[in-house]
Amino acid sequence: MGKIVAIGGGDMRESETLSIDHEVFTLTGKSRPRALFIPTASHDSVEYWEGFQRIYGGELGCQTSVLYLLNQNPAPEVIDDLILSSDLIYVGGGNTLKMMRRWRKLGVDRALENAHEAGVVLAGLSAGAICWFSFGHSDSMADYHPDDWRYIRVKGMGLLDSLACPHFNGETDGFKRDQDFMQMVRKHGGMGTAIDNHCALVFIDGGFRVISSRTGAGAYKVYRDGEGVTVEEIPQRPDLTPISRIFSLPV
Repeated sequence: MGKIVAIGGGDMRESETLSIDHEVFTLTGKSRPRALFIPTASHDSVEYWEGFQRIYGGELGCQTSVLYLLNQNPAPEVIDDLILSSDLIYVGGGNTLKMMRRWRKLGVDRALENAHEAGVVLAGLSAGAICWFSFGHSDSMADYHPDDWRYIRVKGMGLLDSLACPHFNGETDGFKRDQDFMQMVRKHGGMGTAIDNHCALVFIDGGFRVISSRTGAGAYKVYRDGEGVTVEEIPQRPDLTPISRIFSLPV
């Protein structure tokens, strides 16, 4: 199944997730890996790219590059070459809905699937975590209707079969993430996977583990239980746990 690191939140540029970023780096198995940053969700933010260079290039020693996808139309072969020649790919946070639409138009999602199969480490925060899952709990509509919006369910790539929620212990414009996510799981059913800020789920082939960069940050299984919804914290263990333990519903 390859390697995926889904980070719930935190400011990478301020080193808030540095221990998690070290894990992403280590998973490549290389001393100076080629690290590609994709900032589509943040509207191709130059400041975000500069922060990535500072952490992954300066702090971790990666060879960094960026793939801009807005206000330009890179050829499919350019996209494929950048993605498939990387050792790790980090997707920044922001507007998940806008990002997924753009990716599908340009074929970025297909290139990332090929990279996953080839063993490239895929990582990202917030929108960059949601994208690897089947669906995600997103505040993307706040970009379009800042005075009247609600969380939405956005379709991701489906490399991980679950409905994902980043920033589970956070909020946007006063709207708490955890309560709304529980309502979404109650409505749609299936397994929900929630990740706090400063926490990440690391998936390696058929196993996973939870890591965090701040005490108290965790990840959770969220699922419908009769008429209600159960939130079950996932233990943080050093060894890998079979992936079926996180995505399977209780019998």
